[in-house]
Amino acid sequence: MSRPGGLTSPRTSAVLMVLLGMSSIQVGASLAKRLFPVVGAQGTTALRLFFASLILLAVWRPWRKRLTRAEVRPILIYGAALGVMNLTFYLALERIPLGIAVAIEFTGPLAVALLSTRKAVDFIWALLAVAGVVMILPLTGSAAALDWMGVGWALVAGLCWALYILFGQKAGAAVHGGTATTLGMLTAALLVVPFGVAKAGTALLDVSLLPFVLGIAVLSSALPYSLEMVALKEIPTRTFGILMSLEPALGALAGLLFLGERLSVVQGLAIGFIVLASAGSALSSKQSPATSEGVA
Repeated sequence: MSRPGGLTSPRTSAVLMVLLGMSSIQVGASLAKRLFPVVGAQGTTALRLFFASLILLAVWRPWRKRLTRAEVRPILIYGAALGVMNLTFYLALERIPLGIAVAIEFTGPLAVALLSTRKAVDFIWALLAVAGVVMILPLTGSAAALDWMGVGWALVAGLCWALYILFGQKAGAAVHGGTATTLGMLTAALLVVPFGVAKAGTALLDVSLLPFVLGIAVLSSALPYSLEMVALKEIPTRTFGILMSLEPALGALAGLLFLGERLSVVQGLAIGFIVLASAGSALSSKQSPATSEGVA
């Protein structure tokens, strides 16, 4: 639905922001995986978050606003979840394919969607998404080839993703979205950088890595998290959670294009289930009043 003058509704714009942010993250993850042999998953995460926080600090300049203790708490939790999510996802990505890592990590937003649903039709879409995630996992045949430590790291990343959604909304509601994102990213960087230094040491100071790292920081952090922070103000938690079900599809596509990782027919069918669940959820949300579930 469009507003007078041809402007799209806030909810439509928010959905487009989420899709653009997800695509950016998956391209960035594909590029980041190529950096693992040089500085490891920990070093790559540290560089990504460090430079992303610098970019966001320059853009949003959060020091202009004095925060209260009540505003700081959700930002710190949001930032901690963001840092651990990025670190554990990259640790998983070191060991398992990108599409599979994203599919397992998606258990986090799926849990958010299931716990926040109120209508029967939304529960059906969530179950369909669950079926897709189960199908995309190589639980038979090639399952033995999976590194189960990688699976474990991806599950931890999923838990942190759920916390990121919940506390990202609270942080965005407490202060301006750009300020919340910047301070959250800075918190994440301060948390993860020591792990990167412990793993890679002085290799992190190699200036030849700078252009590559800046690209990853923009694609994987600065751009998508800024878009999502704004989008979270306009769409319900459950809709955001189900929309994120497109992540395995985008991850699989990025893995194929940039890393040569191919999916089986069953995994492709699973992606179709997840896309259908996402489309059904979006259609269902349009039938509800826009104010029925705002940002808490």
